[in-house]
Amino acid sequence: MILRLLSALLLCLCTLAPQARAHEIRPAFLQIDEVAPQRYELLWKVPTRDGMVQNIRPAFDPGLTLTPVPGETLVEGFVLFRYGLSGGTGLPGTELRIDGLDRTTIDTLVNVALLDGTHHSFLLRPREPAVTIPETPSAWAVVQTYTRLGAQHILEGVDHLTFVAALMLIVRGWPMLLKTVTAFTVAHSITLALATFGYVSLPPPPVETLIALSILLVAVEAIHLRRGRSSLATRWPWLVAFAFGLLHGFGFAGALVKIGLPQTDIPLALLFFNIGVELGQLAFIGGLLALVVLLRRLVALPRAAPVAAAYGIGTVATFWVFERLEGMFF
Repeated sequence: MILRLLSALLLCLCTLAPQARAHEIRPAFLQIDEVAPQRYELLWKVPTRDGMVQNIRPAFDPGLTLTPVPGETLVEGFVLFRYGLSGGTGLPGTELRIDGLDRTTIDTLVNVALLDGTHHSFLLRPREPAVTIPETPSAWAVVQTYTRLGAQHILEGVDHLTFVAALMLIVRGWPMLLKTVTAFTVAHSITLALATFGYVSLPPPPVETLIALSILLVAVEAIHLRRGRSSLATRWPWLVAFAFGLLHGFGFAGALVKIGLPQTDIPLALLFFNIGVELGQLAFIGGLLALVVLLRRLVALPRAAPVAAAYGIGTVATFWVFERLEGMFF
């Protein structure tokens, strides 16, 4: 019964999945570098939506003057602006705010690098569009910022969640579920770290296409399992999770590159981004299982429910495969 209820929940997820796109975590990004005492250079990266640039911009205390540098650049769904910032006071102790952010649904990641080696990282949200830059550095700010970004990324990455859901259809028993989730975690952590530090790289379009294909293949294995045909994937799902987890790690790395990293705190930011991903993934799994427990006494499902869920996942994954193939060549 639990498996049937879980299958129904996964099928509901699949009906929503075509309306979402992978890696929709596209915050704005503000890099502030102090190039001389009380003089700064700013890189302001703003996401576009439906071809339109979000009407938001950084704003500072009246004692600081923000000067635009001509020459905007369009790069993969973002517009890059550059500014100069100067004044009679430095940034520490002053307020930074993003004008217009409260009228949007996007976040803004801010990295500040000062001449004395001090670095700050902040995540501003529509409900919290301003921050006071502290006098002293705080590693805790990096921890909070990138843990939140990691959790947000996995919970908005419908393709990654769909892959996890498909894995749950071929796993039997709690010990195997734990082993499978752990294998997926270890694998994508490896490639996320390697790609972030520049040891290996793959272009995003093929990675996205192969991620969709991995979902399709696991869905097919789930159908074979329900029809009595055992395979490597159903006997050792943790091995399949590890193999495809290596691929999904490149997807996480691509998102992290778009988000941006504090150059002097890369290991810390990477670690807690990954922790955030795992917290979000565990929250997703726990949420599904909690709903199963809740609905267990209320719903009776047909025996074909697992197969229907697998077909639903496979259909969505097939759509993604062809959509991303089209994006690669056209």
